[in-house]
Amino acid sequence: MSDLSATATFPVAVDMGAAAAALATALGCGLLIGIERERRKGKGPGRAFAGLRTFALTCVVGAVAALTGLAGLMVAGAVLVTVLAGVAYWRDRSQDPGATTEIALLLTYLIGVLCVWSLPLAAAIAVGLTALLAGREPLHRFANQWLSPGEVRDGIILAALVLMALPLVPNRPFWGPVLNPYVIAQLLALLLFVQSLAHLCRRLLQAREAVAFSALASGFVSSTATIATMGLAVREGRSAARLMAGGGLMSCVSTQAQIVLVAAAVQPAWMAVLWLPTLIGGLGAAAWAWWLLQGAAPETVGDSASSPRMEGLPGAEDDRMFSLPGAAAVVVLLSAIQALVHGLDLWLGSAGLIAGTMIAALADLHAAMAAVFASSGEVLSAGDAVPVMLALAVHAGSKSVTAGLVGGRGYLFWLAPGLWAHTLLVIALLAWQG
Repeated sequence: MSDLSATATFPVAVDMGAAAAALATALGCGLLIGIERERRKGKGPGRAFAGLRTFALTCVVGAVAALTGLAGLMVAGAVLVTVLAGVAYWRDRSQDPGATTEIALLLTYLIGVLCVWSLPLAAAIAVGLTALLAGREPLHRFANQWLSPGEVRDGIILAALVLMALPLVPNRPFWGPVLNPYVIAQLLALLLFVQSLAHLCRRLLQAREAVAFSALASGFVSSTATIATMGLAVREGRSAARLMAGGGLMSCVSTQAQIVLVAAAVQPAWMAVLWLPTLIGGLGAAAWAWWLLQGAAPETVGDSASSPRMEGLPGAEDDRMFSLPGAAAVVVLLSAIQALVHGLDLWLGSAGLIAGTMIAALADLHAAMAAVFASSGEVLSAGDAVPVMLALAVHAGSKSVTAGLVGGRGYLFWLAPGLWAHTLLVIALLAWQG
C-alpha cells in the first residue's frame, strides 16, 4: 500500500537521495541570494518586497515544482512569481524604482527548477547572480565613471562583431585553402580583442608600465611600425634610446603571441609545433625588454608614455581600446599576402612558397605566417617549418634596418641584441623540434 501511495505522489519516479540534494541545494542558493537582497531591502514602508525568506522559499518552490515533473506546474510557478514581481514593481514608491530585485526573484525560481537537472550549473548561476547583485556600486562606477565614451563604443563594436557578425559569416574558402571569410573575420576579432586587453592593462598600471603595455598593444597591429615610431621619438630627442628600445622589444612579444593566434585561427595543427618556441621566445623578449625599461631614467618614463603616438592606440584625448581601421588593414594585408603566396605555390611549387613567404615577411610577419599555415595540411611534415624559420630571420632583419634608419645607431644598439637573441632562440627551437 505504501508503494502505491508513493507512486501516486509523484507522476515520475524520483530518487529520494537526489531529490533531497536538489532541495538542499535550492535552499542554499535561495539563502545565498536572499542574504544579499536582505541587506539592501531597507526598513519601513518603502522597503523592498523580497528578502531572505522570500528568495529562499522561491528557490525551493522551483525545485519542488520540477520534482513533480509537471510542466504545467513549473510554468504556473514561473507565472505566479512574475505576477508577484510585477505587482511589487507597480507598487514601488521608492526614489530608485529599479527592477533588479524582481528579475532576480524570477531567476531564483528558475535556479530552483534547475537544481533538479544540474546541481553544479544551478549553484554556479546562483553564485554569479549574487556576485552581480553585490557588485552594484563598483559596476555603476565602472560604467559611468571609469569607462570613456570611446571605450564604450569600441566594446559595442567588438561585441557586435563576435556575437552577431561572426556567426553569420560563411565558413568556406573562395580559392583553395585561402580567402575564407570566416577566418578573416575571426582574425579581425582576435586582433581587436587582444588590443583591448592590452589597453585595459595599460590603464590599470602606472606610468612606467604604461610604456610597456602601449608598445605591447601597438605590436598587435604592427610591431615594425611600433619600432619605427619609437625610433622617431629617439631621433627627435623626445625619449631616451634605451627606454624606446625596451618598448620596441616589448612589441616583439606581441609578434610571438600573434603567431600562435594566427595559427589557431588559420590551421590549428601548427599549435603543437609553435606553442613552446613562441612561448620561450616571447618570455625572453619580455625579460630583455623589462630590463631595458627598468634601466631607463625615471623622469623620462612619464613623458614617453604619452608623447609617442603608437599605431593602434590613439592619444589620451580619445581613449579607445583598439584601432578598427588599423586592425582591418592588417587583416586585408594578411589575406592579400596569403593569396599571393598561394598563387606562387601553385605556380612554382615549394620554391614559390618559400620565395613568397620571404617577400611577405619583409612587410608583415603574420601575413607570411598565415600564408604558410593556410598552404599546409592538417598533418605537418618535417620540412614545413623551414619557411617559418626563414620568415622569422627575414623579419628580424627588416626590423633591424628600420630601427637603424629611423632611430639611429644608439637606438639600434639597445634594440638589436634582444631582437636577434629571441628570434634566433625561436628558430633554434623550431629546428630542434623538426
